[in-house]
Amino acid sequence: MRRSDGGVGPGSSALVVAVARTVPWRAVAAGAVVGLLVVGLPRLLSGTLDAWLGLTLLRAAALVFALGLTFLLDDPARELTTPVPTRRWVRTGLRVALVVPVAALWWTAALSLLPAPARPPVGAVTLEAAATAALALAVAAVAVRFTDEPRPGPSVAAGLLTLALLAPHLLPARWDLFVLVGDPGWAAAHVRWAAVLAGAALLGAACAVEPLRGLRSRRLS
Repeated sequence: MRRSDGGVGPGSSALVVAVARTVPWRAVAAGAVVGLLVVGLPRLLSGTLDAWLGLTLLRAAALVFALGLTFLLDDPARELTTPVPTRRWVRTGLRVALVVPVAALWWTAALSLLPAPARPPVGAVTLEAAATAALALAVAAVAVRFTDEPRPGPSVAAGLLTLALLAPHLLPARWDLFVLVGDPGWAAAHVRWAAVLAGAALLGAACAVEPLRGLRSRRLS
């Protein structure tokens, strides 16, 4: 059963199953498959991989996977699930928690597709991928919080793709994120990536909280 404070009691397994059924696994799987194809394509074509190409492929794969994640919070039954006792942050957190192991396995597979000489520093590029995924989820959470659209995924994906394409050209040099391995600004750029990850996580967490207006109306009812 569920507790009156909106948390989850002994019936948590039933809640996990119910939330898992609403996760758009096809969109997540599509992003994962296309991302792996991006990384593995040079091997299929017997192409030569170097450090620059390896980093570019991993960044592209991380973006493709993040585009799939923008659909994670889509819920066709959103108007029906809004008034249930289980609060939004619980439902959103469960969706993210269900996908995290999938994302970790996918990223491990993507890294393994690159030969060691073409593989950039794993920790740094993993930070980039995590920040990209967190940003995708944060923007999706913003769309869910401030719009009534039950399926904001397509518009969020389009916005994220546009941002990714424009950012390398619009960011000032002192804020550059897309530096190459061996560049003097590599370490500083990844401090900025860490800031993006932290900011996206905070934004996503803030938007996962139930709106105050909804809480007040629930108390009055």
